[in-house]
Amino acid sequence: MDKKRVLVVEDDMVLNKTLQEFLTHHGLDVIGASNGEEGIRFAKEKIPDLIVLDIILPKKDGFEVIKELKEDDKTKQIPIVLLTNLGSLSDIEKALVLGVSTYFVKSDYTLEEIVTKIKAMLEA
Repeated sequence: MDKKRVLVVEDDMVLNKTLQEFLTHHGLDVIGASNGEEGIRFAKEKIPDLIVLDIILPKKDGFEVIKELKEDDKTKQIPIVLLTNLGSLSDIEKALVLGVSTYFVKSDYTLEEIVTKIKAMLEA
């Protein structure tokens, strides 16, 4: 079976690298992007099995990334997991309306918990 591919779009390079290492250690093929434009480009080129996305990003924010990916036939079926510091109800509702699969507030979860949830989503 081919490795599942995950795209991590996160501008905090320490978190980006750590998350990539964690996911790779758990047997996933991981691509990293540091801004919204790069995230969209990689999603369209590599067609990952899942995208982990921050909301606050340079060039294009996470909401713009979701919108653009969900409007494209090639990428609209890719599950998107938001991993962000924004925990307001309005942000969560906006993300869910746009089509994200799930939403994690960074401070509420450990990396291990996030990786476990991502793996479960990929196996579902």
